Amino acid sequence: MSDVTTNPKSEDPNQGVTWGALSAVAVVVAVFVAAQLFAGLIITIYPRLKGWSGSRISDWVNNSIGAEFFYVLLAEVITIALVVWFIRWRKGSLRAIGLKRASWQDVPYAVLGYISYLVIYIFVVGFLTAFLKGLNVNQSQQLGYSQTTSGLALVPIFISLVILPAVTEEFLFRGFLFSGLKKAMPKVWAIIITSLIFASPHLLESGSGGLLWIAGIDTFVLSLVLCWVREKTGRLYAGMGIHALKNTVAFISLFLLHVH
Repeated sequence: MSDVTTNPKSEDPNQGVTWGALSAVAVVVAVFVAAQLFAGLIITIYPRLKGWSGSRISDWVNNSIGAEFFYVLLAEVITIALVVWFIRWRKGSLRAIGLKRASWQDVPYAVLGYISYLVIYIFVVGFLTAFLKGLNVNQSQQLGYSQTTSGLALVPIFISLVILPAVTEEFLFRGFLFSGLKKAMPKVWAIIITSLIFASPHLLESGSGGLLWIAGIDTFVLSLVLCWVREKTGRLYAGMGIHALKNTVAFISLFLLHVH
């Protein structure tokens, strides 16, 4: 028997999407902010119960790998939980945002998608640097972890920088947000708006102050490809694979090879 989930065109893509464009954008922004705040509050409960001073708590939160890992984990779990609650509250469907049975086709789409992203990104950066002389492609990104970390301490870093963002961000942006937007507008505009919203927070991750334009360009191009793959497969898994592969390459470069 054939698996109908391998052909997204055989079903109504908007079936089960009970929210529109404005609701999608509002929920994404609200959930993003709420998850960061709640995770930040929860992570400080332990040191406060231990009676630590304010300076010690600040040092622990900013410099402890364990604290950073659990902060990221909490933020990602809260994000998914809030969006799932909203979808259930609106009597929507998780299947509608791409959480369907996986297919072998997700693997070649992940490989093709990553190669496509890489080629497009190199071309776009080359084009922009040729015409925008002030574009700094060597800006440093604030990751929350020291690149001198080694050994088993790299495991929680890998999970929080590679696995968790790939799952949560695809669920939130290419799943929930993109589904709501394309229900209310042409797909090309849904793709562009999804990518702009996805890229916006990455502009604020500069380790040297100012906007991190190169990260914004990178994530915008990545999102264009991820939205295309989401449309072609009707699922989120290939996009998660692309996202994880991209982050894995960055992780190896930064933490194993120590290449900026």
